Amino acid sequence: MINIAVLGYGTIGSGVVEVLRINGDSIFKRAGDEINVKYVLDLKEFPGDPIMDILVHDADIILDDPEVKIVVEVMGGVEPAYSFVKKALLNGKSVVTSNKELVAKHGAELLDLAKEKNLNFLFEASVGGGIPIIRPLNQSLTADEIVEITGILNGTTNYILSKMSEEDIDFETALKNAQALGYAERDPSADVDGHDACRKIAILSSLAYGMQVDFEDIYTEGISHITDIDIQYAKALKARIKLFASSIRDEDESVYAMVAPVMIRADHPLYSVNDVFNGIYVKGNVIGDVMFYGSGAGKLPTASAVVADVVDAAKHLNKNIWTIWSSKKLELISTDRVKHRFLVRVSKENNTLKDMEALFGEIEKVPEVVTDELAFITPLISEKDMKEKKEQISGIVGSVRVRF
Repeated sequence: MINIAVLGYGTIGSGVVEVLRINGDSIFKRAGDEINVKYVLDLKEFPGDPIMDILVHDADIILDDPEVKIVVEVMGGVEPAYSFVKKALLNGKSVVTSNKELVAKHGAELLDLAKEKNLNFLFEASVGGGIPIIRPLNQSLTADEIVEITGILNGTTNYILSKMSEEDIDFETALKNAQALGYAERDPSADVDGHDACRKIAILSSLAYGMQVDFEDIYTEGISHITDIDIQYAKALKARIKLFASSIRDEDESVYAMVAPVMIRADHPLYSVNDVFNGIYVKGNVIGDVMFYGSGAGKLPTASAVVADVVDAAKHLNKNIWTIWSSKKLELISTDRVKHRFLVRVSKENNTLKDMEALFGEIEKVPEVVTDELAFITPLISEKDMKEKKEQISGIVGSVRVRF
């Protein structure tokens, strides 16, 4: 029997206990031993729930118990999760977490500590919920040099953009619908401002390139400025708008990362990833294009990924699973150098097509959606140049990056 403890009995924590109960027999076969939840930590009481028999309110009861071999951290946030996880590793316990904030901030340090102690720090569920992506990057794709990771990594924003397109509604209405269905928090800023996707692409970038990528260094732009008119232009162009989190290695080995809305057409691998689903596109120099698709969040899909890590940790007690993620910082190049095409919308009252051609050079006019607007697609242009040209336009209505 292998004793584990679960820190946090919210949505994911209760899901972990449920998965272990539902699939206990098959998990036993895969782990080679019974996985027993000895403790659950939470500040709250849960009257009527059988979990009350093993519920504790003091983390030290768990962290100081030598019988507990694996600690599952599903509390969220950096503190006190970081302090608990660090103490667990120092006390000889492997750790499994779904906590993207913790992994993005302290992943390299905790991996180093786990290696030093011949333990494991596993975090498959921290990116993409139930989609397996950490393990493939760490094991299956190690023969490749990763040249691009681009993902739809946030189900809330993908749901909002999908509904804006499918139901011809504006951002605020789609957000309220997402909140009513439980897909968005009362304070949705972490999702709609891109911070959630930013932390996830920081984790994937750190694993892909083997060095620390600080999420604070990643250019991040959310979707709150995307309007129903932008969606109409996308439809006119047979395209969709998605919130992309991208990490791309150039031919000169420099890396840039950014989170921003992007307009794509049907020939892009992520075009058909809709609703609350997530999709992750990985390009290697040998294997080429690889796609990962599935439920990026939710109680049981995320809990399934957590339990898969628990099984891995159980199979590798006292043996570290090698993960290349150096604490040495990877310096990202400025996104000012990155080139995109842009769909630009300007007022007809202030601008003409000739004005825009004089400013941008050869441009592609797009079908009219709003009678008092002129819309066009720019040639490939650097982010810096685009910012400067936008400042020269009187009556600019908006712009969206285009990848086609």
